[in-house]
Amino acid sequence: MTKILVIDDERSIRESMKEILCFEGYEVVTAADGLEGLAAVKTERPDVVVCDIKMPRVEGIEVLERVKEFTPATPVIMITGHGTIDTAIEAIRKGAYDFIEKPPDLNRLLVTLKNATEKQRLVHETRSLKSKINKLHEMIGDSAAMQRVRLLVERVAASDARVLVTGPSGSGKELVARRLHELSHRRENNFVEVNCAAIPSELIESELFGHERGAFTSAVRQKKGKFELAHGGTLFLDEIGDMSASAQAKVLRALQEQKITRVGGDVDLPVDARVIAATNKNLKEEIARGHFREDLYHRLGVIIIDVPPLRERLEDIEPLARHFLAVICAGMGIAPRPITGEAIRALREGEWTGNIRELRNVIERLIILGGNPLTGEDVRLYR
Repeated sequence: MTKILVIDDERSIRESMKEILCFEGYEVVTAADGLEGLAAVKTERPDVVVCDIKMPRVEGIEVLERVKEFTPATPVIMITGHGTIDTAIEAIRKGAYDFIEKPPDLNRLLVTLKNATEKQRLVHETRSLKSKINKLHEMIGDSAAMQRVRLLVERVAASDARVLVTGPSGSGKELVARRLHELSHRRENNFVEVNCAAIPSELIESELFGHERGAFTSAVRQKKGKFELAHGGTLFLDEIGDMSASAQAKVLRALQEQKITRVGGDVDLPVDARVIAATNKNLKEEIARGHFREDLYHRLGVIIIDVPPLRERLEDIEPLARHFLAVICAGMGIAPRPITGEAIRALREGEWTGNIRELRNVIERLIILGGNPLTGEDVRLYR
């Protein structure tokens, strides 16, 4: 039930509002002045505050300011019998959700409360989703190798330094990139991913930089590229080692000058995107073969994070397996499947050439085909 805190020094107003709002299905707490109201904000944790402006001890504007310091997301609706445009503007400027004159119009008050509680619900949902996303992109493992990676990610994330993530396929390079974004000041903006290996070389420039209408036969309308879409956020260039030479040259220019030009265009567009690149190739060998630009390598590799293969951190298999069991079973709507110590020991055997991706696939297969609990025999049968 939504909890409303009504702060007003007029008893008749407090009691009438409480009666009306309780009838409408709200839980209502009241306070007789600003000081009592501020105490109630901390003890009652209301979803919405309705506060008079003219009150003894602590006036409404000060209550508003202190509520916003303590719990910024809580909507505060100001009411007053001495309403002026200047007062309303000051209240809104300092974070009030709305401003209503006394005696409050019942219909307007109820509509405002409904909108405020809906906003609060959306705030809570957003926090919940972000929490789930953070768990989804959590870096699992307590091995020394993973501790080094995690520490480096945490130290680098706050900066705008470009990062090159290296490591074999399936080792978790994209996870590192997403974690860097989530821990950065850019986390409220877009994380835009480009798989350079999956896009034909003749289309990669259009994909990255966009194109103008008529730039080529199928360009029937203007299109923004990934650099523009990532403006203010993070651009993740996966499999950068597979990018064509012409695209490499344009990416280098974009990094040097922080501006791009759409295909078929002649206007420079400023872009502010943090670039994180990843590859499973040895780029120094690619440079020696003439397949990758050395100047681009140095532009991208301000910080290099090497993600170790699973075979070099076998002690992480157990926490990873239990994590995947919980996540996959939750997705299937079933209780987490228990797994025996023998099964964990069986999982630690072998090379795991597909790394974390292969382990996840094996766990999903075991959930579908294995017993309850999962045993070493299940692992040997279905791995």
